[in-house]
Amino acid sequence: MDPVAQSRMIRSLLDIYRHEGFLPDCRMSLCKGYTQGGSNADVVIADAFLKKVSGVDWDTAYEAVVKDAEVEPANWDVEGRGGLRSWKKLGYIPEDNYDPDGTGTETRSISRTVEYAYNDFCIAEMAKEMGHKEDYKKYIERSSNWKNLFKKDQTSSLNGEDTGFAGFLEPRYMNGTWAYQDPIFCSPLLNFTSCYLDPNGHETYEGSSWLYSLYVTHYSQRKATNKTSYAPQDMGSLITHLGGPQTFTKRLDYLHESGLLYIGDEQAFLNVWQYHYVGRPGLSTKRSHFYIPSQFNTSVNGLPGNDDSGAMGSFAVLTMMGLWPVPGQDVYLIGTPFFKEVSLRNPETGKAATIRNVNFDPEYKDIYIQGVKRDGKPWTKNWISHDFFVEGGVLELELGSKESDWGTRIEDLPPSLSKYKW
Repeated sequence: MDPVAQSRMIRSLLDIYRHEGFLPDCRMSLCKGYTQGGSNADVVIADAFLKKVSGVDWDTAYEAVVKDAEVEPANWDVEGRGGLRSWKKLGYIPEDNYDPDGTGTETRSISRTVEYAYNDFCIAEMAKEMGHKEDYKKYIERSSNWKNLFKKDQTSSLNGEDTGFAGFLEPRYMNGTWAYQDPIFCSPLLNFTSCYLDPNGHETYEGSSWLYSLYVTHYSQRKATNKTSYAPQDMGSLITHLGGPQTFTKRLDYLHESGLLYIGDEQAFLNVWQYHYVGRPGLSTKRSHFYIPSQFNTSVNGLPGNDDSGAMGSFAVLTMMGLWPVPGQDVYLIGTPFFKEVSLRNPETGKAATIRNVNFDPEYKDIYIQGVKRDGKPWTKNWISHDFFVEGGVLELELGSKESDWGTRIEDLPPSLSKYKW
């Protein structure tokens, strides 16, 4: 939304790469901070690339993200990725990983696996557009590595009762046999503080398998020249794997209503909006209007977690604007703004993008979108791309007190590499 600032940030990441040899994952006081999961500068760079941010040396950017995927640093606690030998050979990070190529904290095998998979998908996005066909094939294949930790018959119990849901990410040993971590472990309901970044941590990072199992990616093998739209998660396949749209919706509801989800950490943000992928954008709106203001407000306790360089503030601002960006792709999920009108002017083009509630309800009872018009013409998709912020225009939302059929058809859902099959 601010391409000038974004360009400077990306160029700073590349300057760090030029001088220190790897992209940073966490930069604190001009020094290397600890990597928490994947090499997630890859996601930020791919996001800017897809949105055509100007003034960036994209050849160097591509060189940098590929190095993350292929070369293990001596100390992968502060940059790059660890366990690359296992990643390339086994297709996952084992719980008992043996790493002769570098040193780092050998925990988080589940969360590192799904993050590495998404990092490789972001590299594949860049490879496709830049004409690196062989790289695209390699990284799109690696992006499906999550399936090697997906145990389809794994169940989950809470207080001794089966939750009724099956299929969760579980840790695995180098020899291929399964290890075990309770799917609710590291949630607010079980040993919440057991999965931080230390040698005594566990197989997920600051969240449970319940949460991370909704972050998986599963990609069908497609030709490198395919022009399918990008998605950080192949939600069509994931929803099918987890029992179809009704079961997936119930699973999301359970996540939000059982106490398993902690909104004060960044991993939870996309879960608020994932109802869009099953054609229930109204439920995303319902959840967002619950968390704001119940968890985000002006009281002493009105910030639910560590702001982490603006994460909590960004969630609040973007949610209240009504356009949620899915990191690493050119997709914004359309929700209901908390204001009568929001307008942003692009500092490069000088054009303004305006989101307007045509019948705004200041008491927030009529929060469900009944219909949308873009520049006066009907807009049925429940998402919009970055060109809205580049070209400007007006997105008008008509609101009501109940869910409608807007944004519910399969053709109106966000992009997915596999077709939605229902």
